[in-house]
Amino acid sequence: MAPERLIIPLPLRSPLLGGCPSVTWHLMPLQRSAGSQREEPPGPCGTGIPTLKKPILLQGHERSITQIKYNREGDLLFTVAKDPIVNVWYSINGERLGTYSGHTGAVWCVDADWDTRHVLTGSADNSCRLWDCETGKQLALVKTNSAVRTCGFDFGGNIIMFSTDKQMGYQCFVSFFDLRDPSQIESDEPYMKIPCNESKITSAVWGPLGEFIIAGHENGELNQFSAKSGEVLVNVKEHTKQINDIQTSRDMTMFITASKDNSAKLFDSTTLEHQKSFRTERPVNSAALSPIFDHVVLGGGQEAMDVTTTSTRIGKFEARFFHLGVEEEFGRIKGHFGPINSVAFHPDGKSYSSGGEDGYVRIHYFDPQYFEFEFEA
Repeated sequence: MAPERLIIPLPLRSPLLGGCPSVTWHLMPLQRSAGSQREEPPGPCGTGIPTLKKPILLQGHERSITQIKYNREGDLLFTVAKDPIVNVWYSINGERLGTYSGHTGAVWCVDADWDTRHVLTGSADNSCRLWDCETGKQLALVKTNSAVRTCGFDFGGNIIMFSTDKQMGYQCFVSFFDLRDPSQIESDEPYMKIPCNESKITSAVWGPLGEFIIAGHENGELNQFSAKSGEVLVNVKEHTKQINDIQTSRDMTMFITASKDNSAKLFDSTTLEHQKSFRTERPVNSAALSPIFDHVVLGGGQEAMDVTTTSTRIGKFEARFFHLGVEEEFGRIKGHFGPINSVAFHPDGKSYSSGGEDGYVRIHYFDPQYFEFEFEA
């Protein structure tokens, strides 16, 4: 029987350093020895050194994953899905630390503050909830008129922002609450509420220093809303279809968008100036920037409703790695049985995680060749 392959080879101009032109970090056949459950790939140039670590599979959800997010240190990984459960895991070994129970509908978004004291979640049960990270206790509940699609803490962790969907006759709003003023939460009265009449917000993140938020819309627009006045500071439209995900770089000077128009694009956080584009043949559901290399990982695949009609390879369910500078793909990692809905790099850049329509979260630790790999343009 032919050996299994976790990762798909790609034709590359750049071989690995060390004079082994036929092997690159992303091409490692897996061989299972008799009676062993451990998969050990041969090392570079057939040295037999096991270098490819098996991904850690997190099975804590019954429905499709909607978002995964690391805390700032990277020791915890938060996962939410189309079930009401919010899970938190140790990222180093995949052990489940606990759950945050209270939601009654699909949970669309999750965020942790700077020092991982509080967790924020937004759900289709028309609520946004604040949790104590350590104990799992619910600290605050904000009720809304429609599903909460995006949420996030500002830089200091004092102000939260969330956006609601345009549905059931209610329009899309972005709401801002100051947690230092308990009366705002108790009365469900935010200090600022911005209406979005034209197109609903599908993804949003805080900009540097909490001065504004960057919002991606269903029609492909990007808006920069002031967190003080609520006015639109900058408006651009580089995508032609819905923006599914926005993630910032480690220093928050740049951010990357993932869109249904089969592309991901890099922008300057302050000016919203378009910098780079990464194109695929399928809708891109999520994109993340490496904190240590000029690398981008994209997750996506065909629409979830069409998945049953195609094989995993035709559906393009692999995580795809692009070089930030030259916009060229240099590697793919497969594993999910359906589209990838969310990807995230660990803050130390030594691993990344992906959550899919199959309900699984996979933590991939990069093998040594990844760190030695040099892309020759």
